[in-house]
Amino acid sequence: MFSKINKYILTEIFKSFALIFFIFLTISWLLQITRLLTVTNFLQVDIIDIVYLSIFLIPNLLSIILPFIIIFGMLLSFLKLNKNKELIALFSLGFNLTPLKYTLSITSIIILGIYTSLNFYYSPKIYEKFKIKEFEIRNTIDFDKMIKSNFMRVNDETTLDFKKNDKIYEEIFINFYEDGENFIYAKNGLIIKESDKYKFQLNDGFKISILNENKIEKLEFENYMLEITNKYKNIEFNNYDKNTLTIFNDLENRNYLNISFKIADVILVIIIIIFFYFNNIKVINFNLFNNILFVITSSILLITNQILKNFDLTISTYLFFLIFLILLTIFILKIKKI
Repeated sequence: MFSKINKYILTEIFKSFALIFFIFLTISWLLQITRLLTVTNFLQVDIIDIVYLSIFLIPNLLSIILPFIIIFGMLLSFLKLNKNKELIALFSLGFNLTPLKYTLSITSIIILGIYTSLNFYYSPKIYEKFKIKEFEIRNTIDFDKMIKSNFMRVNDETTLDFKKNDKIYEEIFINFYEDGENFIYAKNGLIIKESDKYKFQLNDGFKISILNENKIEKLEFENYMLEITNKYKNIEFNNYDKNTLTIFNDLENRNYLNISFKIADVILVIIIIIFFYFNNIKVINFNLFNNILFVITSSILLITNQILKNFDLTISTYLFFLIFLILLTIFILKIKKI
């Protein structure tokens, strides 16, 4: 039966979770916004587009920070209950650990359900959309939004630089390869974008071509037309990123290592919750040493797991390290008990 005591404890836990969730997510999101805003320095992308793009990062950020939210959320909620003498009141009323175990079990089921669905499906699915939209922003060149080009590579053969005064392009410099290396300088001109190419209408300048056998050819012009290929039309989006693969993609591709990563993430969250129960709740001990021990041990588990994912390991090697981490956690609890 879900009593008023259980409801109260559950409410306090989720209040703490909501506070930690807001703090962690805000910090992580702002850091990602800052990284994405560097794109605007070059391509002059609208801030609104960057903010919209960053929203697609939230599920991926959650899958990373949720274990840490669990660590500090549980600790904060039970510290508050302990500080207000409410844990002592439970024992005085003869409830012992029953309401705490029941509420922690309900909380764990809800959190693990959310974390599993995020980690196995929603986070990779939405992160794939983020990668596609980021690819489009980085590879779609809109000259009208640019203030300066800063020696931009339009394609593998062409480098462009110019100054922009309102909508007028000035001091245009183009370096491109076509039957040798070519340099073009023009005082001003227009840049017209078409579906598969860019057209440059250049005025008052010169063209220098470095031909074979070190011969140099110079051409001065009043008007000159140049066409170059639109780089974006020739680049295909490469979807090979393990963070964009759902559990169904992994099963289809028989990517058992990535499946083991996802399963291990969930297992480690379960280990952290169990560790908190035996290290703090069961003994009703929330002193500084116990709290630091819980935070450090849990953080080491999560950080080490993330580091292992970045190495090119086999499944057996990864599982060996994972089992070692779990045994180390059990050993710490045994040593502490002794």
